[in-house]
This record gives sequence, C-alpha cells and structure tokens, in this order.
Amino acid sequence: MIIDSHCHLNEERLYVLRKNIIKQAQELGVDRFVVVGWDYESSFLAVEIAHEFDCCYASIGIMPTDIDSIIGKDEDKLYELLKDPKVVALGEIGLDYHWEKTPEQKERQKEWFIKQIDIANQYKKPIIIHCREALQDTLDILKAHTPICSGVMHCYSGSPEMVNDFVKLGLYIGVDGPVTFTNGRSIKEVAQVIPADRLLIETDSPYLSPHPHRGEMDSPVYLPLIANEVATLRGVSYNELAKMTSDNTERLFKL
Repeated sequence: MIIDSHCHLNEERLYVLRKNIIKQAQELGVDRFVVVGWDYESSFLAVEIAHEFDCCYASIGIMPTDIDSIIGKDEDKLYELLKDPKVVALGEIGLDYHWEKTPEQKERQKEWFIKQIDIANQYKKPIIIHCREALQDTLDILKAHTPICSGVMHCYSGSPEMVNDFVKLGLYIGVDGPVTFTNGRSIKEVAQVIPADRLLIETDSPYLSPHPHRGEMDSPVYLPLIANEVATLRGVSYNELAKMTSDNTERLFKL
C-alpha cells in the first residue's frame, strides 16, 4: 500500500469524481490521501473531504499566489481548523516568483510564509512548502524560522546538491510526476539522493501527470507510476519503496 501525500481532490475537476477516483486508486494499492488546500475556500473543502472519507486527511493554508483569497474572510476561523484531528498539516504555503516578480509582491509572500510557519509552530503541525523559482529565499526563511514539527518540500524542483540543505533542517522531500519524464534528468538524480527516511511520493493531482499520461488531468490513480519509477531509480523493489514512503508519510503527518 502507498500513500498519496499531496493531492487536490478539492479541485473542481477531481472533486466531482472523488468517490470513483478514491475507489480506483485503492484498487491499485493507493490506500490513503492527504488533500491539500491552497486558498481559503479549498482549505475548508479539504477538511470536508477528510471527514467524508476515512482514508483522507486534510491540510489547510494559503498559497503565496492566493493571499488575496483571505481578504475580508475570517482568518481565525481558517486556522482554527488546525485543531481538527483530521487536519494533519498547514499548507501549502511558501514562495512563488513565477507569476509575482516585483519586490513588493515578493515581500508580501515572505511575510505570509513566515506568518504561517509561526502559526504551524503554535499549533504543532508540520508544513507543506510550495516553492517555485524561489529556492534560496525559501531556504533562508526556513533557516531563520524553522518549522518545529518538520515539513515537506512539496514537488521539489531544486538541484540534487541542495537536497541536503533542506534535510538538515529536518524536512522531507516530495517527488511527483516529473520524475517519470524522459527529460527529467535533475529530478531523477534528486530521487536517488534523498535519504531513505526523508522521501515522500505525491501526485499533486490534477497537475503534473506522470508519463505516459503527461498533459492529461492527473489523479491519485497514477501514483503507482511515480512509485515504480522512483523504486527503479533507487534500485529497490516496489514493495520496499511503498513501505519506505508510507512510513515516512505516517511519521511526518502522524497518521
């Protein structure tokens, strides 16, 4: 059995299919799912799904590019969800400089990243970190504001050499569909150097479908393709990889 440590069954396209997706995924050995929020509304929906299905857990938080989603909303009500026993993390949070590039936008993202790390520490929850084109700033913030209950570099896109910088901070590293791409040389190297006790696998569905479904809508149903590729790269059996990553996911999120 394997765990999808990061999926968006709360995204509109997957939400309407959630029952069938979970059933199909479980038939393929994907037995549990961490459903991750990215803005105000999706966070509440993630919690709703976690209570609808015993096999699902939720993470709540505000992505760097979705900060405006909380304007005019009850911020305390959002973070009160961290008291829910089925809410296992705060995220996804972090930095994303792909769309927002001005100094003012970057500074705002940093302020919210730090703020949410502090909230996670207050509630003793791990964090799920979104990082796009902002690796050094992300590392610098994590060094200065270390998450006390650990966290995961979701969909890691950094170099193999920087993996250890994040592992030294007690973080886990998430590997997604791009590890199956024929041109994914760097992430294939990353998948080989992540310490065995720090490796997670995730789909980030409905995004980043693995080969041979690249360009299609992703789903937790495709997690075994990612697991198989990572097992091959690391020279271990599928079952060994499944146990390794499931143990890590359970430890991080206290499942």
